[in-house]
Amino acid sequence: MDNLSTDGTPLASNPLTQAVLELDEYAAGLGWDQPSRLFALVDTAQLREEEPELAGQLGFDDTGRPGTSLTPVEQDELPTGAPLDEFLATIAWPDSVAGCAMTVERLMLPQSAEDAIPEELQSEGAEDQLTRWVAEHPERQEVRMTVAVLRDGTRESALRLREKDASTEVLTGAGLVPGLAEALAATFEE
Repeated sequence: MDNLSTDGTPLASNPLTQAVLELDEYAAGLGWDQPSRLFALVDTAQLREEEPELAGQLGFDDTGRPGTSLTPVEQDELPTGAPLDEFLATIAWPDSVAGCAMTVERLMLPQSAEDAIPEELQSEGAEDQLTRWVAEHPERQEVRMTVAVLRDGTRESALRLREKDASTEVLTGAGLVPGLAEALAATFEE
């Protein structure tokens, strides 16, 4: 059996994976060099029941979205300049939100290059210099990370490298971006 849909995108095995892949495709359609985006994940049936006007605006009829039980709803633009972890610490979701997701673009290095980071760039207060060092490194990779978490702690991630910018090249897995997943999960703690 083929693991691709008719349009060449990977088939999702569960609703959270499906939502992550949908958000990855959405971000891919916007292109690279985009700001981070935050999404609430709501139960589609609950959305149709409690917010029929919004569901109609999103194009859901009475049958909903076939095979989908989570609907991503993009939130307002994130503030620029604020550290992501500090911003996420200010978020609190209403009970109607089943989960949340975020798309973030970053530069990353292979493990061999990470091992070569000069010690003075690993100290507190050297973040700007480290960012410049990574941006200038010849082995750097641009990556888009899409991470989602549910209230119950379930997690899923998708990674897309800029140099392999195709739906069939997206890597998925629950533990790919643990730091961002932890920060998103903390938005549901009381």
